[in-house]
Amino acid sequence: MMNQQHLLLDIEGTTCPVSFVSDVLFPFAKKELSRYITQCWNKSPNNKTIQAARKEWKDDQSAESIKIKQQVKQGQTGEVDGLIEYLKHLISIDRKSTALKDLQGKIWENGYSNGELKSQLFPETAECLRQWHEQGLTLSVYSSGSIQAQKLLYRHSSNGDLEDLFSHWFDTHTGPKKSTESYTTIAEKLHSSPNKIWFVSDNGAECDSARLAGMHTLFSLRDGNPDRDPRDHTVVQSLREVSAHITAEQ
Repeated sequence: MMNQQHLLLDIEGTTCPVSFVSDVLFPFAKKELSRYITQCWNKSPNNKTIQAARKEWKDDQSAESIKIKQQVKQGQTGEVDGLIEYLKHLISIDRKSTALKDLQGKIWENGYSNGELKSQLFPETAECLRQWHEQGLTLSVYSSGSIQAQKLLYRHSSNGDLEDLFSHWFDTHTGPKKSTESYTTIAEKLHSSPNKIWFVSDNGAECDSARLAGMHTLFSLRDGNPDRDPRDHTVVQSLREVSAHITAEQ
């Protein structure tokens, strides 16, 4: 197993256009957030995901968080409305909140299941994933989106259900994506030496951290990706280029 080659893939900007996440998924989650949280709260306020979001709000000592808590304390707004306002604030500042990501995943699940959402991948993604799987590469995902959201995206692709092509799924429960320790943890969970793992991401800081953990890195440079600086990482502009780099290293 130690000789097995692993491919660890980011999603946004790597296998899926940034625009799908920013222009479709995030607005859908923001639109449905109030209704979803109110329904969950009324049905079961002790819901695990709701409780995690409440704890994050309680522990957040930022000015905006304190302001919303004071509004609740003074009776200007109810606690559930306060929580919704807080979560919308996290969305507006693009906070990588694990609790928010978990909630978004559940909202997207509803959207995929009722047909409102259909995932968009890069044109070659499905073909490459199937090819790599057939070649015996172990495929894993590491994304800031929740594992549930990751699985939904690949399950509901326009190229069919791709979920079973992946062996492992990692999100920010594993750790921050710009922390070297996170990649060390992933290698341990994959029962692999880091130098048998290739990490593909559109973010230079993530690539730096993965390489410090001992992984090989490829920087995904696509139209629409916010990070245009590959630093000194090898650049790929299509997933079709990935196989050649892995083969050359073997």
